[in-house]
Amino acid sequence: METASMKPDRPETTIRQEDLFKASHGRNEPIRTVLTKGVAGIGKTVLTQKYTLDWAEDKANQDIQFLFPFTFRELNVLKEEKFSLVELVHHFFTETKEAGICSFEDFQVVFIFDGLDECRLPLDFHKTTILTDPRKSTSVDVLLINLIRGKMLPCARLWITTRPAAANQIPPDCVGMVTEVRGFTDPQKEEYFWKRFRDKKQASRIILHIKTSRSLHIMCHIPVFCWITATVLEDVLETREGGQLPKTLTEMYIHFLVVQAKVKKVKYDGGAETDPHWSPESRKMIESLGKLAFDQLQKGNLIFYESDLTECGIDIRAASVYSGVFTQIFKEESGLYQDKVFCFIHLSVQEFLAALHVHLTFINSGLNLLEEQQTTSEKSETRESIEKHFYQTAVDKALQSPNGHLDMFLRFLLGLSVQTNQTLLRGLLTQTGSSSQTNLETAEYMKEKLSENLSAEKSIHLLHCLNELNDRSLVEEIQQYMSSKYISRYNLSPAQCSAMAFILLSSEKDLDEFDLKKYSASEEGLLRLLPVVKATNKALLSSCNLSERSCEALSSILASQSSPLRELDLSNNDLQDSGVKLLSAVVESRHLKLETLRSGF
Repeated sequence: METASMKPDRPETTIRQEDLFKASHGRNEPIRTVLTKGVAGIGKTVLTQKYTLDWAEDKANQDIQFLFPFTFRELNVLKEEKFSLVELVHHFFTETKEAGICSFEDFQVVFIFDGLDECRLPLDFHKTTILTDPRKSTSVDVLLINLIRGKMLPCARLWITTRPAAANQIPPDCVGMVTEVRGFTDPQKEEYFWKRFRDKKQASRIILHIKTSRSLHIMCHIPVFCWITATVLEDVLETREGGQLPKTLTEMYIHFLVVQAKVKKVKYDGGAETDPHWSPESRKMIESLGKLAFDQLQKGNLIFYESDLTECGIDIRAASVYSGVFTQIFKEESGLYQDKVFCFIHLSVQEFLAALHVHLTFINSGLNLLEEQQTTSEKSETRESIEKHFYQTAVDKALQSPNGHLDMFLRFLLGLSVQTNQTLLRGLLTQTGSSSQTNLETAEYMKEKLSENLSAEKSIHLLHCLNELNDRSLVEEIQQYMSSKYISRYNLSPAQCSAMAFILLSSEKDLDEFDLKKYSASEEGLLRLLPVVKATNKALLSSCNLSERSCEALSSILASQSSPLRELDLSNNDLQDSGVKLLSAVVESRHLKLETLRSGF
């Protein structure tokens, strides 16, 4: 998410939504299936709604005769039922049934399936029976698989939206084109805050603050996060004249939670602004929502049905009250064809509340929810050793996650261990925990992990975690190296190379050219600096002792739709035949954007 957001204002191949299914350059046939990726809250659903509205108002795509927008939230409810494709359309779009339309083979039809990441249907593309008749009843998952595979209604067009982590559920051979919603560019971030605040001096201070805190600036490419940031900073500036503005994500979300607690106190309880924010009732609400957030995060669920609430001890009436009181945290949705569903206003809010629940449980009872089997603490164990084990377990769990679903959770959990952040939550926290010594040891543990064989993305994530603990020693160390014109003489460790990537990607300067020899003439260095290669226009990797091991990683970058890389120099490296074959396969692809490749093989 972060590497994609670093340089969003550089020239890239863009597509207008009205041209979504039109034949692209180098293709003779129109595209059947489009997969659109984008992180939570980036605007995928709004985009599909705009597409539908423009079609309905005769503004675009008038060659389409029927457009059927579905959400996986609605389809999940039908998990146990059976339909034919025609019956499914009739179920959701009764006008088609009333008009007696029972065949779609002779029409130009577009199906939109929004929110694949929220799908709870068993989409098994390897075992499903082939079905070609749209009038034959079967389970909804079998219908979808055959429709996506093109076995059923092969002339229909499909548009599927998803978060990146769930995109691999659809086999690549079923997708004609992959697009990505990027969110705000850097100029658009500034434009948002200029428009949000009438006081231009206030707006200027906020923009400057966000630019200096790179983790906040990165997240502001998500429109929802811009709104959260504006809500928090406005409150802080009004209530604390000259006060320090939050610099880390954890600080920002703690302030956001406190703002919502104040709104509840004043708006719903009739209290005054000066009254304590937390009442026993609001504490219970947050504790219940935190348990729901954590339990469902572990399962990978972003939306919740009545059965999910019941598992967490929340009945449907209480959930409706919570959504009415904490409207900017938790919301209730009720579609035309579905039962009530609930969700947090953004995935990051769910991740923060999940971390808060795990933190509160540990502080209050000593229970480590991240351990599958609870072990009884030895009497000889000190509080510091128990805390140390707790945070190290969290680090290990996040690193072991194959899809990174605990990355932001870990960032928030570590941020909550900082004493100043716990002070901000006084009233909600009845006692504090985590000594400064524990935080130091956790930071050292993560630095040890950075020296291990981690992916570049996991390494950069750990540096963000260190930032939440206010430990910037590794980054500052590399900044000192970078200020020296002899940096190439230093034999940088893998951890230092990760810090280098973190700094280069966080820089406001465009990465038009990246020369690996300036930083590390080694293959280990390259593997840690791959996100930088992916974000640059021109990568110079000649004479860097690269072998076939690097080729697989480089080939994935070359095949990426989001990478702006146009020129790659791999000369004077022993890539071996297998490495050359990997690169050649990508070079022969018609989707390759690379314009110049120097290889020497």
